[in-house]
Amino acid sequence: MPESGAYKFRKEERVYSRKLIEKLFNGGGSRSMASFPLRLVYMKTEPETGAPAVKILVSVPKRCFKRAVKRNRVKRQVREAYRKNKAILYEKLEGKEYGIAMAFIWLDDKLYPTAEVEKKVVNLIQRLSEKTERL
Repeated sequence: MPESGAYKFRKEERVYSRKLIEKLFNGGGSRSMASFPLRLVYMKTEPETGAPAVKILVSVPKRCFKRAVKRNRVKRQVREAYRKNKAILYEKLEGKEYGIAMAFIWLDDKLYPTAEVEKKVVNLIQRLSEKTERL
């Protein structure tokens, strides 16, 4: 990962393709792991030229938080935690012939402090980086 963009989170790093989202959630060889209150769904993808190796999606269901303000706060916390710690995953994927698409899904109906959310995101990223050798 280039040093200049090490701590940025650009649009190219987001999963926004409907095809990729459906493939991620409806079979397609995806796997998941959880670190409550987050679940990580991930799958191996074909790399595109010039595209980042990892693409993410953050989802907070309406049944967890009825108010959009709370849903947006949780999404902001998860995105920020990923942005600060994505280097862990990029180091393991350096030189690999594939990329990873992943989705963070919120499972609980209460808010958590940012430090605790970051700890859970780092836990999931580290566990995924260990599994990248076997993907």
